[in-house]
Amino acid sequence: MYKKIALLYPKSRKLEKLINYSSLGLDARKFIGFILTFSILFGFLIGIYSKLLFNKNPLLSGFVTFILLNIIIYFWFLLSVDAKAKFVESILPDALQLMASNLRAGMTIDRALILSARPEFGPFKDEIERVGKEITLGKELDLALLDLAKRIRSEKLEKTMRLIGSGIRSGGELASLLEHTAEDLKSQELIEKKIRASVNLYVIFISIAIGFGAPMLFALSSFMVRVLGKTMSQVDVPDTLAIPIKISTIAITTDFVVTYSLISLTTTAILGSLIIGLIKKGKEKEGIKMIPILIGISLAVFFIVKYLITGLMSGIFSF
Repeated sequence: MYKKIALLYPKSRKLEKLINYSSLGLDARKFIGFILTFSILFGFLIGIYSKLLFNKNPLLSGFVTFILLNIIIYFWFLLSVDAKAKFVESILPDALQLMASNLRAGMTIDRALILSARPEFGPFKDEIERVGKEITLGKELDLALLDLAKRIRSEKLEKTMRLIGSGIRSGGELASLLEHTAEDLKSQELIEKKIRASVNLYVIFISIAIGFGAPMLFALSSFMVRVLGKTMSQVDVPDTLAIPIKISTIAITTDFVVTYSLISLTTTAILGSLIIGLIKKGKEKEGIKMIPILIGISLAVFFIVKYLITGLMSGIFSF
């Protein structure tokens, strides 16, 4: 039943690929159908509760809940798959060197692969064992390695497996090929670490501007609007006094400024997190995990500064 329901899911192939990349071992089509069914029912319940408890539009509340739930699930899978890929990339040089050592010890290729599958390699351990078993059953090594790269969403792993496969087809010695590939990967990792260290200053600057600078300025702005509004309302200019300046009350209210500040801070935190992810890791989605942190910090600083300014200045301006 869930497989048929999954056909109604828009752009289900992207989510299906992410589920297959993950280590959960789920049937992608069934799980997508379950997600769609659950999110519809959950959105329906939220819509009913919002109408009964808060007298809100049930259709709007249910639709927003449905969308948010699907977005959260999608990004959870996306971050989970990327975390798996990063872990595999970090231990890949050690795994290749271990395979090369086993080959130089006189083991067969399948035996060398299976014995190099260590528990500390995490999900990559199962993939190595699977490749070893496939080779034992007669599958060609280069094809088994390419299939391995298709099960993990890592561009670096895919290029490495293609390079090794190309070397095997060219008649190169597998042990030497694995060792040189491992050395190149370690050198590349060192270069990437140096690059990340050089851009940390930009990350710090953006984080301070979003988390502290902007909230403090917005808090001060809301206080100034409140002061000006109170001051202008108390100014009484006689009609008989001929002056070329007309003094009137401020149309912008404090509530409007606070609402605008909250929306601006939230938007800035989201965009800033994506920029930080792009600077540090080269991908905007790497900054998604920082979004709740930056939003929490910026809003907390805004309300704290607003409270402190109001408390310190209330006596002066008679609030």
